[in-house]
Amino acid sequence: MLFGKRSGIKNRNRERYERVRRLMWIKCTSCGKLVYYKDYKDNHYICPMCGRAFIMNPKQRFDLLFDDMKWEKIALPTVSDDPLKFTDRKAYSDRLQEMRAETGCNDAITTADGTIGGIPSTVCVLNGDFMMGSMGRAAGDGIVASIEHAIAEKRPFIMVTSSGGARMQENILSLMQMARTTVAVNRLHENGIPYIVLLTDPTYGGVTASFAMLGDIHIAEKGARIGFAGRRVIEQNIREKLPSNFQTAEYLYEHGMVDMVVPRTELHDTIAKILAVLTKQKHDPKTINIATPASDNKPARGMGETTAYNKVLLARNENRPHFLDYINGIVDDWTYLAGDRLYAEDPAMGSGIGFWRGIPSVIIGQEQGRDIATRQKHRFGMANPDGYRKAQRMMRLAEKFNLPVISLFDTAGAFAGREGEERGQSQAVASSIAVGLSIKTPYIAVNVGQGGSGGAIAIGTGDRVLMMENAIYSVIAPESCASILWKDNKYKAVAAQAMKLTARDMADMHVIDQIVAEPTGGAHTDWQSTMEYLADAVEKNILELQQVAPETLPAARGEKFLKMTRDIEGATK
Repeated sequence: MLFGKRSGIKNRNRERYERVRRLMWIKCTSCGKLVYYKDYKDNHYICPMCGRAFIMNPKQRFDLLFDDMKWEKIALPTVSDDPLKFTDRKAYSDRLQEMRAETGCNDAITTADGTIGGIPSTVCVLNGDFMMGSMGRAAGDGIVASIEHAIAEKRPFIMVTSSGGARMQENILSLMQMARTTVAVNRLHENGIPYIVLLTDPTYGGVTASFAMLGDIHIAEKGARIGFAGRRVIEQNIREKLPSNFQTAEYLYEHGMVDMVVPRTELHDTIAKILAVLTKQKHDPKTINIATPASDNKPARGMGETTAYNKVLLARNENRPHFLDYINGIVDDWTYLAGDRLYAEDPAMGSGIGFWRGIPSVIIGQEQGRDIATRQKHRFGMANPDGYRKAQRMMRLAEKFNLPVISLFDTAGAFAGREGEERGQSQAVASSIAVGLSIKTPYIAVNVGQGGSGGAIAIGTGDRVLMMENAIYSVIAPESCASILWKDNKYKAVAAQAMKLTARDMADMHVIDQIVAEPTGGAHTDWQSTMEYLADAVEKNILELQQVAPETLPAARGEKFLKMTRDIEGATK
C-alpha cells in the first residue's frame, strides 16, 4: 500500500497542516492580499483587507449566532449513499467519503438548538464546504427533520444557506427536495413558527428556488452572491455583460427580494431583535423624548381664506412629523423590513416591526421625506405598486403572528407614472384594500397628514380609523378640484370648504372613529405632545381590539365599511 493511503494517515497529516496553518499568513482569494490567519479568524473569517466574508462551517455559524456560543447539535436522519450509482471522473460514493473526511460532517446539513437573545431557537446550516452545499436526499431529509423538530418544540427556525444548488449526482432525487422542503416550510407557516432565512455567499439554484426564498424575513449577509442561474450562464445565454453588482446582496435588496443586508458581526443582534417582536417578548414602553426641529413657523400663505383650506396647509406644513419621525419618537427596537418579494424595494412605503408602547407590532406608512434629497428618494410619499405589495406582505406577516397592524398613512396619492402603470398600480391598490379588509388581526389606521385618494385608503381600511386633528382626507387635491370644476385654481379654498375634507367632517360622516388632538398651532409646533397623543390613542385602540377574537375581526371590519356613506344627509348639512 502506498504511503498516505493507509487508514488514519491522511487525517493526521491534515491535523498537522491545520496546526501549522494557524500560525501562517494566508492569501485572500478575493483581493489577493496576504492576511495573518489569526486576524482572519478573529474577524469572523472576513478578510480585513477587502471585507470579503468567506464560508463559515456549521460550528463557526453556531458560535456566531447562538448566545454565549452555547448550543447542542441535534441528530438528523441518514440515507443510503449513491442511489443512482453515479460516476463522472470519480465515483459519487468516493466524493462523499472525501467530503466527510475533510469536513467532519456526514452531509451538507447540520442543525443545532440554542438561544438567540434568550429565545430558544433552532438553527440549520447548509454547509458550502460540503460539495458546494449542494442539496441531495440527505440535505433534504435533514432540512425536513430540522423543521419538524422546530415545530414540535415551538422554536423559531433560522435557515443559513450557502449552496450551489441541487446535487447533480442525484439528478431527479435532488430536484424533488425542492418540493419536499417546501412542504416542510408550509407546515412552519401553518403552525405560526417564525422562519428567518440567512442568505450567505454563495446561494444559488434549487436552494434559492425553494425553501431559501420562502421565509418570513430574508436577511442577506453583506457581500453575499445570491441568484438562480449563475452569472456566467446568464451572460452566455443573453450575450451581454451584466452589471458589476448583479446578484449581490445589495442588488437583491434594491429589487425587493431581501428585507435587509447585514454585516456578519451584526447578525446575532439583528436576529435577536426580530425574534423578540415575532415571539411577543415583554417590553417596557419607550419614553418619548423628541425635540421639535427648528422652523420659522411663519403663517402659511392663504391662511384665513377658509377653515378647510387652513387645514390643508397645516397638513402639508414642511415641519410636520412624518412616518419615520413617528417611528423614531414612539417605536422601540424598530427593524425596517424591505421589498415586495417581486420586483423592488419602494422607499415611499415604510414598513417594519417594533414595539409601540411596549406592544409588538407591524407598522406601515408612507414617508414623505424632509429635504430635497429625501423627498426625491421617498417620492414625496407616493408609492409605486411595489410599495403597496410590500404593505400587503406586512399585513400577512402580522396575521401569521397575530400582531397588530398600525398604518400611518400620509400621501397625496399613489404615484402616477409609467412604471407604476406597467407594474399594475390599480391592481396593487385594490389588493391592498382587499388584504386589509381580510386579515385576522387588529388593524389600526391613522391619517397623520394627507389622506389622498386610493393611495391612502389602500392602507386605511382598519378596524379603527383615526385622524389627526389637522389632517385632511379627500378623493383629489382641492387645487385640482378647483381647476377641473371651477376652471380656475384660485378657487382652491372654496373647493376645500365644499369638499368637506377635514377631520371634523370625517367624524360627522362616520368615516373615521376618532380624532387625535394636536397641540395648539398644529403638529409641527410641538412634536413631543403630538407623539404622546398619537401613541396613547393607538395603544388604547389596540388593547381594546386585542380583547376581540381575531377570527371575528374581518367580518366586523367589512360591516363597518359597508355601513359607511349611508344616511349621512344630516351630517353634511
